[in-house]
Amino acid sequence: MKKLFRLTKAGVEELQAELEVLVAKRPDIADAIKTARELGDLAENAEYQSARAEQDRNEARISEVENILLNAEIIRKPRGDSKVQLGSVVKLRSDGKTKEFQVVGTVEADPLNGKISDESPIGQALLGKKEGEAVEIQTPTDTTSYKIVSIG
Repeated sequence: MKKLFRLTKAGVEELQAELEVLVAKRPDIADAIKTARELGDLAENAEYQSARAEQDRNEARISEVENILLNAEIIRKPRGDSKVQLGSVVKLRSDGKTKEFQVVGTVEADPLNGKISDESPIGQALLGKKEGEAVEIQTPTDTTSYKIVSIG
């Protein structure tokens, strides 16, 4: 059974752009391999080994991104629903501090930029909650209570 990857429209566009860059790298990598091959003995040629390793990494990532895009389901922005769900942008407040998160699928998660996975502790704590509700979020270091200020 194929795995379904849930992504926002922006996430799909980012992956498509990454794929274009990876595919565009192919000729440069092939040139590096050709140049290194001309240097002689391949068994002891570090430049050749390095170029081949780069080619392997590039091709693996191309395959991974193509697989994700082939099996992607675009998350629609929730409309009129007052509960947190995939794609929701949630503002939380605790001790006068406000934080904003977007709940996304695991492939697109980027916690440093406010995109949290629906499978993460924060994402799981938020899913299904309504505006005005209190939410306790457990992290490895502590438990913090937040109030949901808005859901967009």
